[in-house]
Amino acid sequence: MAKKKVVKAKPKRYKLKTHKATSKRFRVTGTGKVVRTKGGKSHLRRRTPKRTKRQFGKLLGLASSVQAKKIKRLAPYLSKHRQNPGS
Repeated sequence: MAKKKVVKAKPKRYKLKTHKATSKRFRVTGTGKVVRTKGGKSHLRRRTPKRTKRQFGKLLGLASSVQAKKIKRLAPYLSKHRQNPGS
């Protein structure tokens, strides 16, 4: 009769839920900065100057590290799964 090897089970790690609105609005760059797109790009742009329309395409970094920390808490897997808001 052969002896059975007892394998210890690893402790279960729980999955954290992602706040979906946060993951759609923000993304993390390669250096770890949290960036967002500008609002107001969808409609009513006929009277908007070309310069303003051009600036809608740029991504903005967050002003404070406190906000970035809150966003990383709401979307813990944001840096692992790249998403590109606005495109």
